[in-house]
Amino acid sequence: MTGLPSVAQMRPVTQPETVTGRAAAEHWTASLYLRRISPYLTRLLIPTGITPNGVTWLMIASGGAAGAALLVPGLPGALLAVLLTQLQMLLDCSDGELARWRSSFSATGIFLDKLGHYVAEMLIPLGLGIRADGGPGSIGGWTALGALLALLVIFNKSLNEMVHTSRARAGLAPLADKAAVGVPTRAGIARLRSMARFVPFHRAFHSVELTLLVLVAALADATLDGGGLAATRLLMAALLAAVLITVPGHVAAILTSSRLR
Repeated sequence: MTGLPSVAQMRPVTQPETVTGRAAAEHWTASLYLRRISPYLTRLLIPTGITPNGVTWLMIASGGAAGAALLVPGLPGALLAVLLTQLQMLLDCSDGELARWRSSFSATGIFLDKLGHYVAEMLIPLGLGIRADGGPGSIGGWTALGALLALLVIFNKSLNEMVHTSRARAGLAPLADKAAVGVPTRAGIARLRSMARFVPFHRAFHSVELTLLVLVAALADATLDGGGLAATRLLMAALLAAVLITVPGHVAAILTSSRLR
């Protein structure tokens, strides 16, 4: 490790304000603790031959594995899924830090980063559905609901990409990463959006929040249901109800904000 930069030397390059101060791109885990841990991982990666995109591939694998972990019954599977999504987000911090340290940026890296989040947020709801059915050996209606949840979660996530694509095709400048950009101009929708901050169920579809909710349900099943699946199935039903509210709300918020202007 001789000759490696210190973490203090790395931070101004790998964690500039333009990254850590972004309104929407930083997950709360990054702001709260992962950005404090990630430089130490990044420092270990610097002398290796791994590329930033290689780290992103590891992020993709860990997020996808979180969905597969939910096929392990009971608390062990839920806890493993939580740990894998934490690893996913840690690697998501380090791939960009390594890219900034090496000044190695590419459209491929951006694509892979988005691929990783889509893979995780598709497979985790599907894994939850299979889990609610009792595992791969008893696939049935809950699995179908899990597939529907996965579809709607990915559709909701893709709405943001539709905004960027529409702006680009219309010849508009890229959106500024500021919270004010997404505020609806219609008072009623703006009020509903503001109220949602107090019950932020629309945030439940990120891989981290999803697996934490699954862990809470697994704990409830283990302690209150004697190892049954009542809490897990209740979670699935609640998530479906939430996404059915979130998707049209998201569309309305986009159309009534300045994001397409």
